[in-house]
Amino acid sequence: MSRYVIRRLLQAIPLLFIISLVLFVLMRASGDPVATMGGRRVMRPEDRQRLARQLGLDKPIYTQYLYWLIGNDWATIDTDGDGEPDMPGDRRGVLRGELGKSLVSRGKEAWDIIWERLPNTLLLMIPAEIVIILFSLIVGIFSALRQYTLADNVITAISFIGYSMPIFFVALISMYLFSVKFKEWGLPFLPTVGMFDPKLGKTPSQVALHMVLPIFSMASISIAGYSRYVRSQMLETISQDYIRTARAKGLSERAVISGHALKNASLPLVTIIGLDIPLLLGGAIVTETIFAWPGMGRLFVDHVSRGDTPVVMGILMIIALAVVIFQLLTDILYAWLDPRIRYE
Repeated sequence: MSRYVIRRLLQAIPLLFIISLVLFVLMRASGDPVATMGGRRVMRPEDRQRLARQLGLDKPIYTQYLYWLIGNDWATIDTDGDGEPDMPGDRRGVLRGELGKSLVSRGKEAWDIIWERLPNTLLLMIPAEIVIILFSLIVGIFSALRQYTLADNVITAISFIGYSMPIFFVALISMYLFSVKFKEWGLPFLPTVGMFDPKLGKTPSQVALHMVLPIFSMASISIAGYSRYVRSQMLETISQDYIRTARAKGLSERAVISGHALKNASLPLVTIIGLDIPLLLGGAIVTETIFAWPGMGRLFVDHVSRGDTPVVMGILMIIALAVVIFQLLTDILYAWLDPRIRYE
């Protein structure tokens, strides 16, 4: 196993380089960051050329990529033309542990900007993932053990309807029902935007209350889909010979399901979760935008539209690195759940 892990880590190095190069080229082709640095003012052509030269944007794309990768000591940047540098231009490169300075946040470090939003995203996404895993297993196993009954048919219908709904539709419907209509009916209603009420402050109860609707919107769709994977695999597992043997030995149904069937039935869910967890770092773009949750998803949308390469590339590379790591952990977990799997 150790040789397999080392080989996978070594393979990840060129893979991450290729990913970073492709993302950098696409990012540079998506927009002009200089156009957004003047704010509402119309920037003079000579100012645009000066900023492009100071930011290194006038150089070939491969040179810009090397600047981003290994760093370059740039001149200080004067964005407002007053003769005073207001955005330090020093860049030390990703390989030196620095993401660089934001092009649109007045020289603030890209890592500082990301770190401000990352805890907010994890605060929302980790509970959502726990809810998704827990209820997917419960609903999937319950449906499989009652195959073709009324309960199974109802769960199947609800799952197909839920899985076919787009996330923005579920979010808007939940806001309308649990906030607008509940308030009209005189019932306790849920808040719809932000992390807390500014009048009450950022208390744990306020944050928890504001998390309910975003988590419900994300979890309802995922549970509808993931529970079908669990049901399908559970039906296949409980028909195997070793399950019949366990029952013939006189084991209780609970012991058969929890001790023998559940581990193999959870394999497809492990694969999906292994792909989902890295995306937690990137946040839920649609959900965070609709509910005005100040997380990584909104940060990505705000900065990609303004061509802020250091921040956007930082987010994307963190996600890419997390995908590599968690896919490796998923393979290791596979071998633990199913002893028949060997990587040596």
